[in-house]
Amino acid sequence: MKKNIQIIGSGFSSLSAACYLSQAGHNVTIYEKNSSVGGRARQLKKDGFTFDIGPSWYWMPDVFDKFFSDFGKKTSDYYQIEKLDPAYKIFFNDDVITIGDSMDKICAEFERIEKGSGIKLKEFIEKAQDNYEIAVNKILYNAPGISPLELVSKDTVARLDQFFKNISQEVRKNFSNPKLISTLEFPSLFLGAKPSKTPSFFSFMNFADFGLGTWHPKGGMYEVIKGMEALAIDLGVSIHTNHAVEKIVVENNSVTGLVTNNIFIESDIVLSGADYHHSETLLDSKYRQHSEAYWDKKVFAPSSLLFYIGLDKKLKNAEHHNLFFDADFEKHAEEIYDDPKWPSHPLFYANVPSKTDPSMAPDGCDALFILMPIAPNIEDTPNLRSHYLEKILKRFEEKTKQSIKNNIIFKQSFCVEDFKSEYNSYKGNAYGMAMTLLQTAFLRPKLKSYKLDNLYFTGQLTVPGPGVPPSLISGKLTSELIMKVLK
Repeated sequence: MKKNIQIIGSGFSSLSAACYLSQAGHNVTIYEKNSSVGGRARQLKKDGFTFDIGPSWYWMPDVFDKFFSDFGKKTSDYYQIEKLDPAYKIFFNDDVITIGDSMDKICAEFERIEKGSGIKLKEFIEKAQDNYEIAVNKILYNAPGISPLELVSKDTVARLDQFFKNISQEVRKNFSNPKLISTLEFPSLFLGAKPSKTPSFFSFMNFADFGLGTWHPKGGMYEVIKGMEALAIDLGVSIHTNHAVEKIVVENNSVTGLVTNNIFIESDIVLSGADYHHSETLLDSKYRQHSEAYWDKKVFAPSSLLFYIGLDKKLKNAEHHNLFFDADFEKHAEEIYDDPKWPSHPLFYANVPSKTDPSMAPDGCDALFILMPIAPNIEDTPNLRSHYLEKILKRFEEKTKQSIKNNIIFKQSFCVEDFKSEYNSYKGNAYGMAMTLLQTAFLRPKLKSYKLDNLYFTGQLTVPGPGVPPSLISGKLTSELIMKVLK
């Protein structure tokens, strides 16, 4: 039977779910609080410069391919991607590591740093590839987080020890050079947790990095959102921007609709792709599944201090993606997770998309996007933002051996308070709940409310977890759960 389904938010998971539910024949409408679709994956255009406000890494291309193929489409029907070479650079105090576009190049770079590490790296990535095949093809698409039995198979049982060891232990068992250790621990940051808190099974992210490579959609990551939006509209989804949802209405223990812009919209099913914590605040307290104490005890991914900078010159000695690890990795992690404070000497990431894609900056100019991970919910003031921009630009200039401060045409920042106001993000986190052992699979907040039969959730705070590819999968899992219940 055709149902009227209202979806809150228009990020990757919401658009994904909308496409599947509309394909199944339901009437689907999306309500987005901001003026453009995309949720945290929005775009900034200014003075001829284009910036991805949120995600800027295109990893796991197979997940994107699978999403569009489910609708008889290809990614190339909506956007073009190219593999980056080099994938990225990592700047250390005394050296620069370049990650190429093939295992042979990466192994040679490891060998340059530490004799014998090239062979060890191949073995490490082969194991990571096995984990990837199991994680993506056998678990993520088949584990809606209902039961622990979803994780039980001959493959996972054979790797049970990897769920009780962490990435940090696994890396240090094979490599001793601190620079190589940081390089291999870096992908776990996409899961929102310290490497020492991330199960070693999640080394599959290292295969996503070195094995599948880093790609760039021409025009930026927002082209993916535009492609998904176009697909959703073709499938019959209605999308309303500038429609913040103010309340989820419940009568007789059943959701009857939602209120947006002071108007009641009747609904058979409500699915929220907005921040899970915020979604529950739209309900009267007796219908909420989790207390404030529950959320406060959870480990969240970091927040971020972001800068979008337009330069009237072309940058030297920098690639499309650049990591600045000329600081103490462990110390910065402690200042995010263990003793939350503004970092004393932060790591940061610099993205120069116009290095690869000239369409993202005017001729002779470069677009520079900077991200510094910080603890969620810490103080956020204009003075603090300015102070850290000064520190970061100084190090960027020193490491890339060039002056850029006098070449800034404009700069714009985004931080904790913006994550809260723009995305209703809990504590201003940048990308959801961290993927720790006790926050994995069935231990994460559920896709379906256990208090209300026709209320569902999707996105980075539920299964499978943080990141763009998991968000696509989350939307698919929720849509399948809804259709299963309806049947």
